[in-house]
Amino acid sequence: MTTQPQSPVKVTPALPNRRNAELLLLGFAALITTIALLLVEANQEQGLRWDLAQYTVAYLALFAGAHLAVRRFAPYADPLLLPVVALLNGLGLVMIHRLDLATGEPTARGLGGTANQQMLWTLVGVIGFSLVVVFLSDHRLLSRYGYVCGLTGLILLLIPAILPRSMSEQNGAKIWIRLPGFSIQPAEFSKILLLIFFAAVLVSKRSLFTSAGKHVLGMDLPRPRDLAPLLAAWIASIGVMIFEKDLGTSLLLYASFLVLVYIATERFSWVVLGLTLFAVGSVAAYFVFDHVRVRVETWRDPFADPDGAGYQMVQSLFSFATGGIFGTGLGNGQPGTVPAASTDFITAAVGEELGLVGLAAVLLLYTIVVIRGMRTAIAVRDSFGKLLAAGLAATLGIQLFIVVGGVTKLIPLTGLTTPWMSYGGSSLVANYLLLAILVRISHNARRPLEGRSLPPGPIAAASTEVIEKV
Repeated sequence: MTTQPQSPVKVTPALPNRRNAELLLLGFAALITTIALLLVEANQEQGLRWDLAQYTVAYLALFAGAHLAVRRFAPYADPLLLPVVALLNGLGLVMIHRLDLATGEPTARGLGGTANQQMLWTLVGVIGFSLVVVFLSDHRLLSRYGYVCGLTGLILLLIPAILPRSMSEQNGAKIWIRLPGFSIQPAEFSKILLLIFFAAVLVSKRSLFTSAGKHVLGMDLPRPRDLAPLLAAWIASIGVMIFEKDLGTSLLLYASFLVLVYIATERFSWVVLGLTLFAVGSVAAYFVFDHVRVRVETWRDPFADPDGAGYQMVQSLFSFATGGIFGTGLGNGQPGTVPAASTDFITAAVGEELGLVGLAAVLLLYTIVVIRGMRTAIAVRDSFGKLLAAGLAATLGIQLFIVVGGVTKLIPLTGLTTPWMSYGGSSLVANYLLLAILVRISHNARRPLEGRSLPPGPIAAASTEVIEKV
């Protein structure tokens, strides 16, 4: 009796989760940040002190904790997202410390002054990042609370407008909620909540956005009765521009909505109609409201009033001219001559001391985050995740364009901050929460198919396509 040889059992190898690569890149980010800090201290003749090592150790421990949270609860997440953001955050801390030294902060030794406060906000932001990674087990759970997120986001946008100026206004813009010992910029968190709302609505109301009306100039225009969501977004953005004098948030939220609608429908007609409405509202605001007209006139010719309204822009342009191609070197420039250099104009400080090459490298880091976010949107298999990841990545790209465009006089100045680099607790914490959601989506997109399950609810039955073509 002969026995048939048994075929060997095929074992599918486990997919690599790239966490070791992430850890290595985090170490590289810490090395670059430490070298940058030492260069600033040496060029400012502060001396090399052992207390600087405390901040390096704190930086390493903080992001090591974030890495452990990702390794344990999102092991298949994109390995580039956290290290690139850690490097941007570290360079921002170094530059803020450099500006503390330039402006003569009384506690500027070590990492005192605003840099020390920014380090504390970094701690809060990374803790928030870790909590979202740990407790948000599946990004699709957010779709259940789409309308709640939308209502909360609108309320957060509305609160500064109805508060008295003493509690909400700074530098002419009503964008703050100021309480004794505490202040917050709610629009930073509102953008995330509204993106969740936009993505949930575009998935659940897909027929509303894909229904075609008249065919004009090669485009399928939407039916007039289907324009309500676009009109609502337009009214909200114009309201923010008028009542809160916040051009940056108005443009950011509206542009993000149009990008999501275009990604969902692949119909350029929505973008054309949206931009037309925004152009009409902006032109009307220019003639009706003084603060809009001043921003535009300053953008057109800042040298018309170099000691008044155009002073900030003039100093920014001088900083870029001083930096040239390779910059003056960390600690060797005069970035303190630019007002609000640590917040709205931190890219001007980077351009002066690192030059065009250094600024291009920083912008390339942001480009990596945006591209990896879009790659996550392509890879994830559910409609809500696709739109949300694309919206988060697009919002970062749009915000960076608005910031750099304003600082370099490409577009009118809007007052937005540079994500993860500019000084400000609200911006830093909100962008870390945004990053955590993107990390969670990338984990879902990259992990093996075996064992996956959809959470109960309407989203479980949704098509894996973003929007079906009609």
